[in-house]
Amino acid sequence: MRRAAGHRATGVGTVLGASPLWRFTQGVELPVISLPRAGVPLVFLGGAEILPGPCRAVRR
Repeated sequence: MRRAAGHRATGVGTVLGASPLWRFTQGVELPVISLPRAGVPLVFLGGAEILPGPCRAVRR
């Protein structure tokens, strides 16, 4: 897999995995951290992972 496609696939997977944590686990509380609070940064990190893919593809 090319590098740009790898970044895109990883970012999309992270966003798709973290979105349900953020949206649908409002009532679930763990002793260390709540799941919605863990889901929000993961969604943003996944979005940040998607961005280098198109940038590298355009640069070539």
